[in-house]
Amino acid sequence: MPGTLKRDTLLNLYPVLAAMPATQLDTLLPSVMNLPAGSEIFSEGQPCQGFPLLLEGRIKVIKQAGNGREMLLYRVTPGGSCIISSSCLLSHTAYNARGIAETGLTLLALPIPVFSTLIVDSPPFRDFVFHLFAERIGELMQLVEEVAFNRLDQRLAKLILARNTPVMTVTHQQLADELGSVREIVSRLLKGFADQGLVTLGREQLSVSNREGLQKFAAK
Repeated sequence: MPGTLKRDTLLNLYPVLAAMPATQLDTLLPSVMNLPAGSEIFSEGQPCQGFPLLLEGRIKVIKQAGNGREMLLYRVTPGGSCIISSSCLLSHTAYNARGIAETGLTLLALPIPVFSTLIVDSPPFRDFVFHLFAERIGELMQLVEEVAFNRLDQRLAKLILARNTPVMTVTHQQLADELGSVREIVSRLLKGFADQGLVTLGREQLSVSNREGLQKFAAK
């Protein structure tokens, strides 16, 4: 039947929805959206329209300062969701960050009445939402610690190592955005890494030349 595959995919990624009647779940399936990379999922000051369930792709959630600088707060991948969205829904407030499609997305947004009903009537769904809060708060606390106590060059080294690939296609601006810094500073730090033989720089490309050396630098 139409939508069966999507329903199976949805339940595989979000088994907490299995408690919903199949007929109710089927009414949501036509709302599945396909969005291209770069799409804005939500923006600061916008009222929340639903609880996002990601089937394919990756969303980055960022905070933007008045001077235009951005900092990556976290990413949403299939099977997860967005604590900014759940916080807005639970507190009836507008978004205080931006959500951007980092890749093409397949996405379903649970309508607000459905989310509210599941929070009250479904303990597994409620546990899922609050477990998500616990995970994200842990990640954000780690981010605060990194920003407050680690030098930018150490954070850059850790960011490069976290990509876990010898060659990455990335711009200096993208790295700066993830660190909440500016391109000029990141470019200068990368040049310093290259001069030490830790990385090799190319056009929109970065290769790790000495991973062990980069790890020692990040741990200083």
